[in-house]
Order: sequence, then C-alpha cells, then structure tokens
Amino acid sequence: MTHDEDKLAQDVNILSAMADEMEIYLDSDVLFWHMAQGGMPVLTLGGYLMRQHRLLALYDELSVEQQAVVDAAVARFNKALEERTVRSEEKAHRELDARLRQWEEYLKDVERGQAGQKSNYSTAVEARAMIAALTEFLQLAPYELDKRVLQRTAFLDGRLRARWEAGDFVWPDGWQKAYPRSEYWWLYGVPRQRS
Repeated sequence: MTHDEDKLAQDVNILSAMADEMEIYLDSDVLFWHMAQGGMPVLTLGGYLMRQHRLLALYDELSVEQQAVVDAAVARFNKALEERTVRSEEKAHRELDARLRQWEEYLKDVERGQAGQKSNYSTAVEARAMIAALTEFLQLAPYELDKRVLQRTAFLDGRLRARWEAGDFVWPDGWQKAYPRSEYWWLYGVPRQRS
C-alpha cells in the first residue's frame, strides 16, 4: 500500500468512526468531542466534512470495500442530521468561529516569525480546509451561513496572500484531485516567514 493509499484508508476509518458518534455528538453541547475509539482525532463537524469531501472526490480511487464503508458513513451522517437542523447549524457556526480564530492565530505567528518549520503548514492548514468544508455545508439548504464568515475568511485570506509563496501541494499528491488549485490555492505553497 502506498503512502497516499494508507492516508486514504485512515480517512475511511476515521470518517466511519465519526459517523458512528455523530448523533450523540450533535445532541451534546461539546464542540470538540473525544471519540470512544482510541487513537482517533477529535470529532467535529468540520473534521468530518473535510474528510467526506476528500473521500467523495477520490471515491473512484477507493476499493469496493472502502466505497461501501464511505457510503454507509455518509448515510449515517445524513440520518444524524435529520431532526437536528438547528443544532447542526449552531454547532457548525460555533466551530467556524473557533476555526477562524485558530487560523488567525496561526497567521499571527507567521507574521511574527513564530510559526516554526514550513513543514508545520501542512498540519496548520487543516483549519483552513475545515473552514472551507463548513462554509460549503452551511450554504446548502436548509442551513443559512452567516455572511460575516465569508468576510472574515476573505480578510484572513488577504493576510495569507500578502506572504504567499506558491509552490507544491502540501498534502499527499494523491489528494490533489479533491483540491483543485483554482479553489484551494492555499494548499499549493507556503507562507513566507518573517526574516
């Protein structure tokens, strides 16, 4: 199994585990949910949606068994959303606010020259990917996106562009199909650190 295939297999397992706990997560007041299964990232709507986006975009590259796991996870997720429209929208907006603050703090570190190695960007930019996934989710009916989110995101993107060095895709090469450069430009390069 190649590195890219291994990462996709991990995503399939994580997506399925997140879908298993989505109902109880949405019914809770907790934003960052520690899942029962050990070794998993915390469950959030953004974390789930980022992986769902990636796996559906790369669906043809999954094995038949993995496709079945993804299909079942998406069905469980959609079932969890039924009867929870208001809770889902509120939780998505709460997470968007948290992710925007997290991303802004990272950009402040870049501007102060405290962001560390360029390799850290591939991890830090997950917050921006979750912002994109949550924004897309909240623009689907019956949800309603707070338009201030788009303004905050555009403002932060402007700060990033001021320091941007275009370059190679920062995540596994096999994921590029899910993230075209025209829309996800912030995955193709790194911010310049202050010298």
